[in-house]
Amino acid sequence: MNGGLGVPSRRGSLVGTGALAVALLVLAPLVLSDFRLALLGKFICFAIVAVGIGIAWGRGGMLTLGQGVFFGIGGYAMAMHLKLADAELGGGSGVPDFMLLYGDGTVPWWWEPFRSPLVTLLAVLLLPALVATALGLAIFTRRIKGAYFAILSQALVAAFVVLLVGQQQTTGGTNGLNGFRSFFGYSLADPANRTTLYYLAAGVLIASVALSAALQRSRFGELLVATRDAEERVRFLGYDPALVKTAAFALAAVLAGVAGALFVPIVGIISPADIGVVPSIIFIVGVAVGGRAGLFGPVLGAIGVAWAETSLSEAFPSFWSYFQGALLIAVIALLPGGAASLVDRLRERLRPRGSVGATPPEDPEEPRRSAAARADQPTDQPTGQEVHP
Repeated sequence: MNGGLGVPSRRGSLVGTGALAVALLVLAPLVLSDFRLALLGKFICFAIVAVGIGIAWGRGGMLTLGQGVFFGIGGYAMAMHLKLADAELGGGSGVPDFMLLYGDGTVPWWWEPFRSPLVTLLAVLLLPALVATALGLAIFTRRIKGAYFAILSQALVAAFVVLLVGQQQTTGGTNGLNGFRSFFGYSLADPANRTTLYYLAAGVLIASVALSAALQRSRFGELLVATRDAEERVRFLGYDPALVKTAAFALAAVLAGVAGALFVPIVGIISPADIGVVPSIIFIVGVAVGGRAGLFGPVLGAIGVAWAETSLSEAFPSFWSYFQGALLIAVIALLPGGAASLVDRLRERLRPRGSVGATPPEDPEEPRRSAAARADQPTDQPTGQEVHP
């Protein structure tokens, strides 16, 4: 590790990323059933969001409680394309079914561009980035940070949910968008295609982790940490902290948007319940449990918390939310660095006292011996004014 900042070495990053790839791409498909594999694909989408939060919060100090907004933007963009594509299958009318049921049977003008797969993919990437950039510049240039930024981001996701719920004719309201039959021309009823979707999500997660590792070792990564720890000094050195924070915030938004776009065909639905205040907080809980400053901590924490939520909610459907709150309080109080910090603590405990990197014990007699040695050591330097003949 480097300076306790949670930055693994290049070799450590490669080994960890390789182990993650083997676990997700080789072991999981071998040992999990189709249902459990699809469930893991859902958790992987949450892990992609967590990687972005690790960059924005863990490295940049921005407590992003509104990642559900960007997750929803990517998810609804993909869902709109899938609904339009399904409406055209078999020579259909081209109007999504819920618009025939709740609306006037016409497609709104702002839906029409999403008939194109290329426009949809660009929207998944660009819309979250543009929204995050506009918000970041508006917030960070006014030097809003800390709890105020967290409250603003959470208020944003609450307003977004209210907007979606109130548009029954165009967004499906509280029901959301669901019932997808195809994904870019491939049937979602085919188990092979669903397995391919899992591999796609796993590949995106591995690429996101690799991107985060490269970012942490880059000049920008160092500048982002410096902005988190000493913003005024960074400004004094000639950098604009608002631009640095906005760039990290936009990158986290893009990762959340991509995760939302993958979530839609894997789970089969996107609704306000999937992107509201509570899901946004659960994203943060997973990152906090795994370790926000580490490279793999957010991934493992997000998957672990999501898996625990699914398992415990089946056994204790009325008490899972209390478990979540207790887990977050316990981590903040007892393990601020998350589960990833346990590895560092174990490494320090097992390191021999005389090993390289350990600080040798101070000898109280050393200063006295050094002073005596300097007094007894002859010197060639003149002690008085030099006299020239």
